[in-house]
Amino acid sequence: MKAPTLPDTSSARKQAIARHFATADDYEQHARIQKQVCHHLLDNIAHTEQKSVLEIGAGTGQMTRLLAANIQSQHWIINELCSERKAILQSILPTAKILIGDAENIQLSTDFNSINPNLIEHSLIVSANAVQWFDKPLKFITQSAQYLQAGGQLVFNTFTPDNFLQIKQLTGQGLHYPAISEWQSALEDAGFEKIELSTQRFDVPFANPYAVLTHMKLTGVSTNQTQEQSNNGKPFTWTKARLKQFEQDYCHYFSESDNNEQYHVNLTYDVLIVSAFKA
Repeated sequence: MKAPTLPDTSSARKQAIARHFATADDYEQHARIQKQVCHHLLDNIAHTEQKSVLEIGAGTGQMTRLLAANIQSQHWIINELCSERKAILQSILPTAKILIGDAENIQLSTDFNSINPNLIEHSLIVSANAVQWFDKPLKFITQSAQYLQAGGQLVFNTFTPDNFLQIKQLTGQGLHYPAISEWQSALEDAGFEKIELSTQRFDVPFANPYAVLTHMKLTGVSTNQTQEQSNNGKPFTWTKARLKQFEQDYCHYFSESDNNEQYHVNLTYDVLIVSAFKA
């Protein structure tokens, strides 16, 4: 089954992200926190029987597998930015329509109608570990309101401004994460009700700062791709001197010891989980 493909209107940053995730072959092995987040999202889904489910930014299919095993739906549409992932997503849900392209550029009048004009409104929209990569993440709320039927549920996660706080403090690099209050306002303005926002903090231990950077790379995150420019207007790049200073500072500010007096450093994931219903 050939996956419908959206016109390539994504930004250069999005195209770089797509290339980076396309080569993150060890993602499943190292994305332990992302997997836990998917289970939290599943727990927040109100009904196991749905009319139509739309998943945004399916990636390697972590959330897709959980949906396939636990949710029954008459119709499925699975969106993903990277065309390299369409085969695995189709294998997880053979009856699903796989929509390849930038979710921020989906147009109701063309993209969904080209699949099935009766599937414009969904009973459930889910997105796991994807919205933070949007150019305008808060617009995901108004976009989702357009796609949901009355009473339909939106369940997704993003991250708070405290996410990867160690990296931000030491390098000045990182994605911009809207505050929780901004998400609350966006949901209310879009007409959502029964709004629930909760946070989950994970302090993940690593043997040393270099292991932190390796983990980020293996899960599709690159510190020199999360922010367009550094303070001097040039793209952020690692040098031997910068890496050495980073390692020294990381150990100085963020090292801890366990009960066996073994030292480690932490990387903080600060997750925001959102559930809301269209009025």
